[in-house]
Amino acid sequence: METRPGEREFSNGDVYTGQLKGTLPHGKGKYAWSDGIIYEGDWEEGKISGKGKLMWSSGAKYEGDFSGGYLHGYGTMTSPDGSVYSGAWRMNVRHGLGRKEYCNSDAYDGSWKEGLQDGSGSYFWTNGNRFIGNWKKGKMSGRGVMSWANGDLFNGFWLNGLRHGSGVYKYADGGFYFGTWSRGLKDGTGVFYPAGSKHPSLKKWYRSFGYDDTGNFVLSHDSSINLDDIRTSKAVSRTLSEITTTSGLTRNSGRMSERFLDENWSTNDPPRDFMHHGPSSKSVRSVDSGQSDKNPIVFEREYMQGVLIKERIMSSIDMSHKARPMDGPKEVTISACVSFLGGKWNYYLMLNLQLGIRYTVGKITPVPRREVRASDFGKRARIMMFFPRDGSQYTPPHKSIDFAWKDYCPMVFRNLREMFKLDAADYMMSICGDDGLREISSPGKSGSIFYLSHDDRFVIKTLKRSELKVLLRMLPRYYEHVGDHENTLITKFFGVHRLKLNWGKKVRFVVMGNMFCTELKIHRRYDLKGSTQGRFTEKKKIREKTTMKDLDLAYEFHMDKLLREALFKQIYLDCSFLESLQIIDYSLLLGLHFRAPDQLNELPEPANAMSDQESDSVGSVEVNLLREPSTPPKGILLVTHEPSFVNTAPGPHIRGSTLRAFSVGEKEVDLILPGTARLRVQLGVNMPAQAHHKLRQDEEESGTDELFEVYDVVVYMGIIDILQEYNMKKRMEITCKSMQYDPMTISAIEPTLYSKRFTDFLLKVFPEKA
Repeated sequence: METRPGEREFSNGDVYTGQLKGTLPHGKGKYAWSDGIIYEGDWEEGKISGKGKLMWSSGAKYEGDFSGGYLHGYGTMTSPDGSVYSGAWRMNVRHGLGRKEYCNSDAYDGSWKEGLQDGSGSYFWTNGNRFIGNWKKGKMSGRGVMSWANGDLFNGFWLNGLRHGSGVYKYADGGFYFGTWSRGLKDGTGVFYPAGSKHPSLKKWYRSFGYDDTGNFVLSHDSSINLDDIRTSKAVSRTLSEITTTSGLTRNSGRMSERFLDENWSTNDPPRDFMHHGPSSKSVRSVDSGQSDKNPIVFEREYMQGVLIKERIMSSIDMSHKARPMDGPKEVTISACVSFLGGKWNYYLMLNLQLGIRYTVGKITPVPRREVRASDFGKRARIMMFFPRDGSQYTPPHKSIDFAWKDYCPMVFRNLREMFKLDAADYMMSICGDDGLREISSPGKSGSIFYLSHDDRFVIKTLKRSELKVLLRMLPRYYEHVGDHENTLITKFFGVHRLKLNWGKKVRFVVMGNMFCTELKIHRRYDLKGSTQGRFTEKKKIREKTTMKDLDLAYEFHMDKLLREALFKQIYLDCSFLESLQIIDYSLLLGLHFRAPDQLNELPEPANAMSDQESDSVGSVEVNLLREPSTPPKGILLVTHEPSFVNTAPGPHIRGSTLRAFSVGEKEVDLILPGTARLRVQLGVNMPAQAHHKLRQDEEESGTDELFEVYDVVVYMGIIDILQEYNMKKRMEITCKSMQYDPMTISAIEPTLYSKRFTDFLLKVFPEKA
């Protein structure tokens, strides 16, 4: 059917003038809705497709590509407020590469996804501030550099629009601070170099973020925007095709609404969260940058949610090695033990592990669920498979070396994963996804290699052959114990596997839950056995993520009455279980998240604080970004549990009941950390306490200032290293060490005494309130 020129006038007042194909607009044409909206351009069988111009009665207009009734392709949108976006569109939303110039002269140039800044991009504020780096869902997330008009600069990692992770802050006067941030606040240890002092080279930092060696901003060729290279993906919005089809023109009003403008073309300005999260305020800057150029000293500092709690003066030469640029917001320390594979072989080991887990979990998951039988724990309960590099009928080709795979007790661990409420697909994605595994340092002397999944949910540890045997022997009792006690503190095991490489070396692995999987920063880590002989860490070896020992613990923790009762009820049950299996050498792994001291909460608000109305505009970002809080957040609040308000995302801690607290009328409770999160309180997870610091003589003489004695803390804990039996080797060890030391101070003692000493020690660590 050929097109012909024509004109159609509808009963609702809409008018179309242009080419028709039958009764449908087709070719070039102009459509005017009765409410003042006008489209002029290409049509295809009743739908807007091709190039054209769409104008709303409000003054907004779009000129560019359409497809099937959608804004789709490349085009320019001018909003009623004067802001202009030129770039890629998909299904009525910005998606791909583009540039938006806001009505206040701010500009964003970079990648968009479903209407929000997402990917690499740069934002220029009209006041002179600028950011270049990564974005996610409209906020700065990932690596990036923020430079302020006053000359300050931050080069590091971001999350949800706030500094989060490692980074370096350069002050306009030449001072530097190397350290870590959490949700926009300095949090953890760092090093401050006053102006004029010697500091590490920053060339790697600057060059990696598009700055020259002096810190001047340079938008490299790789960072520039090529609007001809448009990439698009799925987005959801109201379609124009719903309006411009024949039925839409005749049965409906035919009005092209402006509603989708309000939904999809909001300014997406940088978030208000920047309030209170910028560089130091004047009161802090006077300390940070007021040093003489001739002063060679530097400061080793420790912050807690932006509050300076410790400071030690050291020479810049001694401290220069402590301020190395880090690779990411979650720093990884390679294991101190020497891997027998090393280099590329270690990569092969991780790849083989991922391939094997993907195969066996995928194989066992479709099998109908049933109760485990005695045979599921037996020696024949194994899945074995050979993975040749070129692939086989049952295995895919891969880039590693040939290996044989063995999966132990697959039905048992499949049921354990379901008992712990782990989805099989999530489990495989966490461990076997493209992001891979990260090697982390071992806190003990076992020589084991530890890996951490990319989302921090799972820890994978290499096992000795003797440990594997113990685990398989205890597995029936373990299965029964964790089934009976959902709040158990004992390590959660999710799978046991063995790799045999093509030259005969066997490597055994166990997959466990990470007890420190939390959105909160873990400031201190302790491995507590209750013994004292050798249970300390040399000060020169202590780093931010060092796992310390019994004699290093300088705190006791006061808990709510009911929380403490629930804790020790489960500790006694778990220790009794381990004692019955003749297990010794286990530890309580304790993680502490410190909150800002309560006595600092009432400091006055600085005079330049913004009102809610002022903070809504992009133009006011300079105030948001250029100050750090003098008022830290409130410490911890316990409130009645409300399931709909807490995060229920699957993870190692999803199983377990919500605890009751005496302080809220013996009701189930949530933990609120103002400005951070609302968390469900479980046994060993998100447990609130007060840490009372005990100042020792050596600390008094160390030159380190501990500024406060009582802290609000969030406690994470679990019982680990439960695979050491009290066997003949351990008996001989006790005999030998008892000749040199008090038998009750050494780690290896018989199970009953070990259990009692362990619980007695924890009773002192978590004393009952007076």
